Amino acid sequence: MNLSPWFILLPVLVPIISGFGLLVFRFKGRLSRDLYVEGFTILTSILTLIAALGCKGEAVFPISFPGNLTLGLRSDGMSMVFALLVAFLWPFASLYAFCYMEPEKGKNRFFAFYTATFGVTLGIAFSANLMTMYLFYELLTLITTPLVCHEMDKKSIHVAMKYLCYNIGGATLAFIGLCFISILGGTTEFVYGGVLDAEALSSNLMLVRGVYVVTFMGFGVKSALFPSQNWLPAASIAPTPVTALLHAVAVVNAGAFAIIRVTYYNFGTEILRGSWAQWIPMALCIITIVYGSARSVKEPHFKRRLAFSTVSNLSYILLGASLMSTAGLTGSLTHMVFHGIIKITAFFCAGAVMTVAKRNYVSELSGIGRRMPITFAAFTLSSCALVGIPPFNGFISKWKLVSAAVTDGSVMGIIGGIAVFVSAMLTVVYMFSVVIKAYFPGNGETLCDSGKDPGWMETVPMVVFGVLMLLTGLFPQLLTEGLASVAAGLC
Repeated sequence: MNLSPWFILLPVLVPIISGFGLLVFRFKGRLSRDLYVEGFTILTSILTLIAALGCKGEAVFPISFPGNLTLGLRSDGMSMVFALLVAFLWPFASLYAFCYMEPEKGKNRFFAFYTATFGVTLGIAFSANLMTMYLFYELLTLITTPLVCHEMDKKSIHVAMKYLCYNIGGATLAFIGLCFISILGGTTEFVYGGVLDAEALSSNLMLVRGVYVVTFMGFGVKSALFPSQNWLPAASIAPTPVTALLHAVAVVNAGAFAIIRVTYYNFGTEILRGSWAQWIPMALCIITIVYGSARSVKEPHFKRRLAFSTVSNLSYILLGASLMSTAGLTGSLTHMVFHGIIKITAFFCAGAVMTVAKRNYVSELSGIGRRMPITFAAFTLSSCALVGIPPFNGFISKWKLVSAAVTDGSVMGIIGGIAVFVSAMLTVVYMFSVVIKAYFPGNGETLCDSGKDPGWMETVPMVVFGVLMLLTGLFPQLLTEGLASVAAGLC
C-alpha cells in the first residue's frame, strides 16, 4: 500500500476535530450523538490501521521551529504496537461509555474530550521525534483533566488538581531529557539504537546517565512509577470509561511508551546498560511491582483495588524495558498489549457492579456472581489472565518477562524475576478473593440482593475481550513474533 505520508495526519486530527465538534453541534437525542461519536471513533480506527501500514517509514514534518526542533509524524514498528492497541480498544470503550454515562450530566462535554483524547493518544504513538511526542504527551494530560473531574464536585476537582500537578511535574523532568537530546544528540528523531555517540560522550557519561535517570522518572510519572504512584488510584473517582482508558490504555501506556522510545531510540542502551543508570530504574520498577500488588491486597474499594493492580503491572512493562535487551523489550511490549486487554475488561466489570448493583466495596459483593453471571464470568477470565494462569494471555507476557530477567544474568535481573513471581502470588489473593466472594459467599454473610447484567453495550465489550484473552493465550505466536521483530529494531 503506497500512501502519501501526509495521510498519517488524519487519524490524529479527525477525532480531535470531531470531538470538539460536540461542543458546537446540538444533537436532538442520545441516538444521534452516540452514532456521531461511534462513527468517528470507528473511522479513526480504520484510518489508524491504514496509516500504520501505508505510511510506514516516511515521516511528514508539517511544522518546524528554529534550530533542530520539528513536529513530525511517522509510522514504524514501535508506533504500530501502541497505535493499533489503542485503535482496537477505543471503539469498544466508547460503546461501553454510551450505556454507562446515560444517567450522567454533561454528556456532550464528556464525549467531546473523550473522543479528542483518542487523537492525542495517536499523536504520541505516531510521533517521529521526541519533540512531537513531548507536545502530545503534555496535551494528553490537559485534555484528560476535564474527564477526571467530570463530576465537578469538590472531591473530583481536588483529584484533578492532584492529577495535573503530578503529571506536569513529571513532564518538567522529562523536558530536561528533551533539551539534552536536542543539544548533544543534534536531533530529537527516533532512531533505533539512539542518537548519542558513546565514544564522543565518553568524558560526559556521568551526566548522560544522570539525565537519563531523571527523564525515566519524569515519563514514569504517567506510568505511576514509585514514588509518584499516588495520583493513579485517586483518579479512579472519574467515571469508569475514563478510568478504564487511564488505567489500561491511553495515559499510563503513554508513559511506558515514552520511556521505551527514550531508552531505545534517543539515548540508546549502549551508553546505559550495565551502569547505575540501568540499576536505579530497575530498582524503582521492582519496588513499584511489589508495592502496587501489596496495596491491592489491602484495598477494600473495588475499583481502587484494580487501580493499585495497574500500578504494579505498569512496572512489569517498565522492568522489561529497563533490562535493555531484545528479550526484555519483547516481554515489555507483550505485557503492554495483553495487560491493556485484561485490565480494561476488569474495569468494565467493576463499573457495571458500581452502576447497576450500586456496590463499591469488595465486602459488599457476596453472592453477586449469581445475579451478574456475564459480568463476573468476564471478571473471572480477567483474573485468570492477570494472575498468569495458562492458557490465558497473561501467562505468555509474564513468562517472557521472567525469562528475560533471569536470562539477563545480573543480580537486579534475578531480583526483578522474583518480584514478578511475588506479585503474581499477591494477584491471586486480590483478584480471586473477589471471585470467591462473588460465587461462594461464606456462611452468615449478607448476600447481595441487587444487580443484574447491564445492557448489551456494556456486556458485548466484556465478552469480546474475555474471548480475546483466551485466544491470544492459545495462539500468541503471530503477535509475539511481530513484537519480537519490533523489539529487535527490524521494523
